Amino acid sequence: MDKFKAVILAAGKGTRMESDLPKVLHRVNGETMVHYTIKAAKDAGATEVIVIVGYQGQLVKHEVVDVVQFAEQHEQLGTGHAVMCARDKIGTNGDVVVLCGDTPLIRPETIKKLYEKHKRESNGVTILSAMIDDPTGYGRIVRDEDGNFLRITEHKDCTENELKIKEINSGMYVFNAEALSFSLDKITNNNSQGEYYLTDTVAVIKSTGLKAGVVVVDDTTEILGVNTKAQLAEAERIMQERMK
Repeated sequence: MDKFKAVILAAGKGTRMESDLPKVLHRVNGETMVHYTIKAAKDAGATEVIVIVGYQGQLVKHEVVDVVQFAEQHEQLGTGHAVMCARDKIGTNGDVVVLCGDTPLIRPETIKKLYEKHKRESNGVTILSAMIDDPTGYGRIVRDEDGNFLRITEHKDCTENELKIKEINSGMYVFNAEALSFSLDKITNNNSQGEYYLTDTVAVIKSTGLKAGVVVVDDTTEILGVNTKAQLAEAERIMQERMK
């Protein structure tokens, strides 16, 4: 099997958690959220794991007991910028899986499935999506009449028809490392947030003629992002259910 690196976005403060603790250090069943993501990446076959830290980065480094590399994002200027901060560790060979440190329920089997489709189709990028009943706030996966992937449209930019789409972007991807590096040079922060969005790399990669694929996750709980205490409790409940 080919080899891939994994990058885990773990720089956020997590304001809505109403806690001074970095978001990814909140615990589910006694383990930090980021630990579960790291473990899933390794169990899926990642040869190296790079954790991008920012807010209270030293504390995150201290708390992460797994063998990983760290990259630092000193200013939180978006997901695209976070990945830029790890470029020297990612390099341009092979593939890189991008995961989120606040999605502790992602399974290694799902990461494997995403990666295998990426290799099978020789894609420049492959996106993990999910079908959810209430897609409010999520970027939508827009497809053509034949079901082929066209683009990701952020919620605030959606047309009335696009708002009806139930398939959303999970924020997790596999990239060809060289295509990722090229696309990071092309994205801008010319948006209302003044941030560099990793989602913008998808359009750049497609524009070069490389393919973009999508894998729909079977179990939508896997992409549950934890942003509040209520979501943390929900993640813990699901985790305990799985262990039965």
